[in-house]
Amino acid sequence: MNQAEFLSAALQNSINASITEELFRLALPDAWLVSGCLIQTAWNVLTKRAVDYGINDYDVFYFDPDTSWAAEDAVIGKLAERFRERGIAIQARNQARVHLWYPEKHGLPYPPLRCSTEGIDRFLTRNTQIGIRRVRNGYDVYAPNGFDDVAEMIVRPNPGPNFSAANYEAKAARWKKLWPEVTVLPTEAES
Repeated sequence: MNQAEFLSAALQNSINASITEELFRLALPDAWLVSGCLIQTAWNVLTKRAVDYGINDYDVFYFDPDTSWAAEDAVIGKLAERFRERGIAIQARNQARVHLWYPEKHGLPYPPLRCSTEGIDRFLTRNTQIGIRRVRNGYDVYAPNGFDDVAEMIVRPNPGPNFSAANYEAKAARWKKLWPEVTVLPTEAES
């Protein structure tokens, strides 16, 4: 699977397309649609399931130097209002402020980030390290590990400073239940 094939699959889910259009319209700084909603849509296309099968929510990353909770809450509210009637759950997070709450919530360190793609780099699994965003002439795609794991339906841990084997195993178990075709690779501790 190459970038064009991945993007084509991800955009077969009209919700992904709608969200990227709305992010473009709102002009949120460094805004990306990220993670599971993209990968799971591609898996659904590959396995001929409904394109929104198994998708709980849609994750948006943006990077705003205003790290106040009020500013982030305003963005969360704006996106929730925009998609409420369609029953779409959006999880929007300002990547400039994750380091302010992550250590307390998860008990793991989280140094400040400089942009949204650094947040994508820290995802729990390598197959989800993908983001897309609408730009004037089409789409930008960020995929530091490419698309092979998506195409081959491989779930691979992304070891790093905020990796949690327990969280990885829980996420992988949910995916395996929904997509039995998925191959889950063990964490280093298990190998």
